[in-house]
Amino acid sequence: MEIERKFKVKELPDLTERDCVLIEQAYIAVSPVIRIRKKETVLADGSIGSAKYILTIKSGGMMAHEEYELEMTAEEYETLTKKVEGNIITKRRYLLPLDDGLTVELDIFEGAFDGLVIAEIEFPDEKTAESYIPPEYFGEDVTFDGRYHNNKLSLMTSAEIRDLLGKQ
Repeated sequence: MEIERKFKVKELPDLTERDCVLIEQAYIAVSPVIRIRKKETVLADGSIGSAKYILTIKSGGMMAHEEYELEMTAEEYETLTKKVEGNIITKRRYLLPLDDGLTVELDIFEGAFDGLVIAEIEFPDEKTAESYIPPEYFGEDVTFDGRYHNNKLSLMTSAEIRDLLGKQ
């Protein structure tokens, strides 16, 4: 069971000297969620590590859902990218440890979603998730706003993306 909350970010923390993961992901289906993802570590010096390819299946649910991941090859990933519909999402993910043992997954979106920054935190149980008080740099809690879930982002039109980002 994956239990997570999502927040907009109103101010970025200092990310200099931090490694990140460059993520490219797309959806074969959104109900149930079937996602393919390519992940590459980008070190603070700009060098890029080897890629990892993952097929993920998720059950429904906004804050809590089942999630199953399977590794795949680069060839399998490339074959499946020809089957996706909608937007391919690219983002840089920074893992930021918190004092309480939790970790922020800070996603800075690129491409069509440039300007969108979302922080996700996974929790050990729903009680902890519901009582969590986020850091000051977090903004609005968008856990239950489906527009900010990646599978919904993948289906958005250009006009819907501009509206989400507040662009004309």
